[in-house]
Amino acid sequence: MDQQRRLVDRFGRVHNNLRISVTDRCNIRCFYCMPAEDVQFLPKQQLLTFEEIERVVRIAVTLGIDRLRLTGGEPLVRRDLPLLVAALSQIPGIVDIGLTTNGMLLSELAQPLRQAGLRRLNISLDALDPEVFRRVTRRDGYEQVLAGIEAARRAGFSPIKLNAVSVRGLTEDQIEPFGRLARDTDTVVRFIEFMPLDADSQWQRDRVLTAAEILQRLEHAFGPLRPVAAESGQVVTDGKAPAEDYEFVDGRGRIGLIASVSQPFCASCNRFRVTADGRLRNCLFSHEETDIRELLRAGAEDAVIAQAMLDCISAKGEGHEINTSRFLQPLRPMYAIGG
Repeated sequence: MDQQRRLVDRFGRVHNNLRISVTDRCNIRCFYCMPAEDVQFLPKQQLLTFEEIERVVRIAVTLGIDRLRLTGGEPLVRRDLPLLVAALSQIPGIVDIGLTTNGMLLSELAQPLRQAGLRRLNISLDALDPEVFRRVTRRDGYEQVLAGIEAARRAGFSPIKLNAVSVRGLTEDQIEPFGRLARDTDTVVRFIEFMPLDADSQWQRDRVLTAAEILQRLEHAFGPLRPVAAESGQVVTDGKAPAEDYEFVDGRGRIGLIASVSQPFCASCNRFRVTADGRLRNCLFSHEETDIRELLRAGAEDAVIAQAMLDCISAKGEGHEINTSRFLQPLRPMYAIGG
């Protein structure tokens, strides 16, 4: 591949990972992502069609994209999503497709998604207590999520990865139960620091339960953890992945820590995003977007859309500056960007 036609930013970061939001709609209302009521969702005609998404991916592949993750909103509320997965899995050059879901609809869709070509699944579950779950999501549905997790296991997804946002004053007491779950099953629990992406702009730094604190709590409860090692015995730090993975030294269980606030991984970021309404974003916290839906619907040639992607990545900053006085919370909350 021509190096000049790859998605490389000014800081030498090569981008091969594309996150695609297929909808901004969701069937729960997590406080760190969206408002509790009166959410103004996009009209259907403003969403990228499956055909448009497939075209975007085919163009992106020519620029070095080989990994995809489907997000939302809640991606499983998008009708016929397995058809999109099947189409994307057939694109030459795509080696991995993942999906992030709240799990509410997995009981019905886990098997069809697996059959369509989905291979990796992350399920967002912030609490193992039904009452805490309701405080976070502002909806019922805890039992549905558990049923969805079991359906995913039966469909052959392994390991199951759970994403748990950790918030001081709300989910501290869930850390130990999640650690026990990781030790007693093949579930990998990934603890995510609370980020400023809520719709009500109520994020406060002192509510961030840091990765270091989470690690300390887990080791106090269960004993030492160590970074996951490669087969060679060397410690692995995947510079491309947001999570640092650890295993308990007795070999029972694995957890991940995503320190988006306390230890940002901007220096090794390899991903960019397409929102449900067809805007390119070179950073989750970006204040600038590139409208490719307009290009798609105006009949632009592939080369024009490819150049828009290249320009978007070229404009990417060195980091999101979340730990400086210059940081500004994005105008779009998480559900409107895509997780």
